[in-house]
Amino acid sequence: MSTTTTMMNINNTFSIILTLFIILLTMIPSNNSHNTLLTTSIHELLKRQGLPGGLFPINVKAFTLNSNGLLEVYFAEPCEAKFETLVRFETVVRANLTYGELNDVQGLSQEELFLWLPVKDIVVQDPSSGIIMFNIGVAKKQLAFSIFEDPPICKPPIILRM
Repeated sequence: MSTTTTMMNINNTFSIILTLFIILLTMIPSNNSHNTLLTTSIHELLKRQGLPGGLFPINVKAFTLNSNGLLEVYFAEPCEAKFETLVRFETVVRANLTYGELNDVQGLSQEELFLWLPVKDIVVQDPSSGIIMFNIGVAKKQLAFSIFEDPPICKPPIILRM
C-alpha cells in the first residue's frame, strides 16, 4: 500500500471519528434557558437555595430553572395542600429564585379568613431565625421554617356545588 493511500485512510478515519464526536456533543443537554434540571428534585434545589424543601408538594410533575433564575414548577392539575393554612398551586407556579427567596411568585395563593390571597414573595432573611416570611400583598406573614421541611401531598381543590 502506498503512502498516499495510507494517508487517505487515516484522513477518512479521522473524519469519521470527528463526525461521531460532534454528533455525541449535540446529544448532551446544554444549560440553556429551557432545560429541566434532571440531576436534582425541586425539594433538593430549594434546600440548596436556602429555602425549606417542603415549599412545594411531593407531586410536582416537573420544573425548570433558567439561567436568569426563573423557576417554573408544573403540576398535572391545580391542587391544594395544608400547611398552617390551605395553599393552592395552579398548574404552573412561576417565581424568580435567588438564595433564600422566591420573588414575583405567580400561580400560588393562600387562604386567609375564607379569602384566597396571592402569594407574592417567599423570603428566608436569616436561616438561623427559623422564620420564613410570606408576602401576601395586604400583609406579610411570618411562619416557622419547620412547617415547610417535609413536602405535603397536594390534592385537587374541593369545589362546593349548590
